Amino acid sequence: MPAIRVMLVDDQVLLRTGFRMVLAAQPDMEVAAEAGDGLEALEVLRSTSIDVVLMDVRMPRLDGVETTRRICQEGEGGPGDPKVLILTTFDLDEYAFSGLKAGAAGFMLKDVPPDELLGAIRAVHSGDAVVAPSTTRRLLDRFVTLLPTPDASAHPELDLLTDREREVLTLIAQGLSNGEIAQRLFVSEATVKTHVGRILAKLNLRDRVQAVVLAYETGLVRAGER
Repeated sequence: MPAIRVMLVDDQVLLRTGFRMVLAAQPDMEVAAEAGDGLEALEVLRSTSIDVVLMDVRMPRLDGVETTRRICQEGEGGPGDPKVLILTTFDLDEYAFSGLKAGAAGFMLKDVPPDELLGAIRAVHSGDAVVAPSTTRRLLDRFVTLLPTPDASAHPELDLLTDREREVLTLIAQGLSNGEIAQRLFVSEATVKTHVGRILAKLNLRDRVQAVVLAYETGLVRAGER
């Protein structure tokens, strides 16, 4: 299989060097490009094929959120439109939620252990969800004040869901993994995966990260609920 082509976008050279060393040691990955800010990243992406972008948020000229939006929503990511994985300091970075809204596949902490970072890159590349449900939950709980007032009427597509699908969506947003949902509902994990797939298709969502965001936006789930 071809190596996963990764692009590092961060204005801190030392951090890029560290990430490059970790990725270079993997037989299934290669650092195909680097950029020091969003504008440089967009320029590089126009002529370079990339599978996964590791995106910093706070950068000069063009920050990671706007860069992510342009890659994911405006088709400026070049051939194949790479997946974007945002790297955040979490406690200080209040743009993480905006990054997910902009189309990022997920986010990781900058001090994430190497094996978790590598696993996230592989998951993103394969099209799976990259953000652990518990981590997604912590992010949304912390930045719930950034969310608009819940308005289910703005998303009439929710009516397309069956009662069971709404139940599964609620559990996803509450931070449960597929295995935990299966145990809660007394069904197989394969059945849960089927429900998740149908939910994403009916709501025209890219992944379970967007599903969690939608559940909060519509008031289906509120911060603090378990």
